[in-house]
Amino acid sequence: MFVPVVDKAQKPLMPTKPSRARKWIRDKKATPFWKNGIFCVRLNVEPSDRYFQEIAVGVDPGSKKEGFTVKSESHTYLNVQADAHNKVGKKVEKRRELRRGRRSRKCPNRKNRTNRLANKARIPAGTRARWDWKLRILDWFSKLYPITHVCVEDIKARSIERAKKWNQSFSPLEVGKQWFYTEVEKRWKLRTLQGWETKEIRDRLGLKKSSKKLSETFEAHCVDSWCLAYHTVGGSDIPEHRDIFCISPIPIQRRALHREQPKKGGIRSRYGGTALGNGLVKNVLVKHVMYGFSRLSGINAKGLFAIYSLDGKRLTTSAKQNSFKVLTRLNFTYRSGHSSPT
Repeated sequence: MFVPVVDKAQKPLMPTKPSRARKWIRDKKATPFWKNGIFCVRLNVEPSDRYFQEIAVGVDPGSKKEGFTVKSESHTYLNVQADAHNKVGKKVEKRRELRRGRRSRKCPNRKNRTNRLANKARIPAGTRARWDWKLRILDWFSKLYPITHVCVEDIKARSIERAKKWNQSFSPLEVGKQWFYTEVEKRWKLRTLQGWETKEIRDRLGLKKSSKKLSETFEAHCVDSWCLAYHTVGGSDIPEHRDIFCISPIPIQRRALHREQPKKGGIRSRYGGTALGNGLVKNVLVKHVMYGFSRLSGINAKGLFAIYSLDGKRLTTSAKQNSFKVLTRLNFTYRSGHSSPT
């Protein structure tokens, strides 16, 4: 895999071979760093050339898993399989139920008021989170690679004939998709393909798609995103590699007034939030003396911290603050997927 390169001003340049990146680091011409699990180098000298090729990102949206591929005509730089952001809508609904329930109890609550969002152009919270997650991933790519095109597989809301007009105008899928397309066109050149067109490209190239949509393999979703990028910039009709990088949204428990179920005596303790005290917050990358690179997740009444692995497994709930070093804030959790033979 190629190594992303940025200049002194953090502007992305064309990626380079690992051997050349190692030589730059050895000669002090570049400084290595990590960007959300991706190894990169930052040049300490002026680059000898600023020639750019067209680089496209293929986006295969999905309800559970999604595929992204960063590719130029010459090389495939990165295949990413992301878990979809699909839990915000239910959380907003639950928050509304709890707020209405507090109005019938003797506890802090605000008076009911008219809907300030009525008759205003807006996107529902769950829809906005789902499509903004895709946009955040594209922004992450744009900080590593000089992206010029984004090719998305166009998805449509299923509808019967009598509901066709309603779905085109008010369906959360259509509303979110159009917002996403508008935002992409502000930054890159946008192309869209229908699902049957992606299938034709895949069949013509002799590529197979797995029926196991939840598996973390290239054939699950990244094969379609690779075909979309290939259609945009061309190149070899055989994927250069089938390694994938898997990411997931961090499950954040937002600040709540109190827990849903009271303790003994009717006491409702406060719950949620990201602040841990001592200047620390949740979901930061730390280096633990025993567990290595991991994620800070919580703190208990004794002042001991909970440490989770980067793929979401709990490692300990009794870590002392002097046992780890805080590195940086995490935007999502990441892990390596299963590579497939070419």
